[in-house]
Amino acid sequence: MAIVGSQVANMSGNNDGKTGHFRPMGSAQWLQDHAVLNCPPLHPLPRLRRAAPAAAALLALVLAAGAQAQGAQGAQGAQGAPVAPAESPLSEALRVELQRMAQDAALVLWGQATPAPRVEVAVGNLPAQLKLAPCSQVVPYLPNGVRPLGRSRLGLRCAQGTTRWNVFVPVTVRLWAPSLVANGALPAGTLLEARHLHTAEVDLAERPDPAIGQVDLAVGRTLQRGLAGGEALRRGDLRARQLFAAGDTVRIVAVGAGYAISSEGQAMGPGLEGQNARVRTDSGRIVTGTATAVRRVEVAL
Repeated sequence: MAIVGSQVANMSGNNDGKTGHFRPMGSAQWLQDHAVLNCPPLHPLPRLRRAAPAAAALLALVLAAGAQAQGAQGAQGAQGAPVAPAESPLSEALRVELQRMAQDAALVLWGQATPAPRVEVAVGNLPAQLKLAPCSQVVPYLPNGVRPLGRSRLGLRCAQGTTRWNVFVPVTVRLWAPSLVANGALPAGTLLEARHLHTAEVDLAERPDPAIGQVDLAVGRTLQRGLAGGEALRRGDLRARQLFAAGDTVRIVAVGAGYAISSEGQAMGPGLEGQNARVRTDSGRIVTGTATAVRRVEVAL
């Protein structure tokens, strides 16, 4: 059954309509009242099926074009980045400057050795994954507190660039000079004789402990640690000698820039070579210095 008598253009129940009554659906009168059934027939399924391949192809082309445009925009944004990876700042000229700086610093630190040792400097590389901003002026420097001997490092800083960076370059500094080495294996406690040692070129910077180059400084001394054959003899390998005992009268030498003042005092304890010792002066003042020779203490001013 269907409600008849309403207008086809507006079927809202809020409008004024005719008084409706029920007629059987499908009757002739019902068909006349419902002219909407005279619309052209719809064929949705056959048309969708025929249009599906063309629509899919068109959609694929649209998506591909959008992805290509987005990729082009991303590439353009990457090219416009303010900081681009730069090449390694370690040019050949800069490597030479680092070598010269390390050589000069090593010779100054080692002191006035005669003859001067032969210096070898090997400059390492920066990490491959390190990317530095472009810099028009790279300045090498020796970091504070760094000992430029053996395995060490030097600094590089960007002085003129969009980004100021600071990195450290590994270096290895070797100082070659004649020194005493063991003829063969020498166990700890060995009383050194001239036959135990010979002179050979060794790397003085291999250890922070100074190497011994004169035979008279080694003969008669006792090894504190064993030496392998060919190993350099260093000051720390020798058992410290007692240069004076407690209560001995010792000479106090105060060393300054270009001058030295000496006086006498009484040792407050035993003086071991190269170690600190306390001495009471004639005026009653207690000073601390380094035992450097028999009954001798040096105080730095």
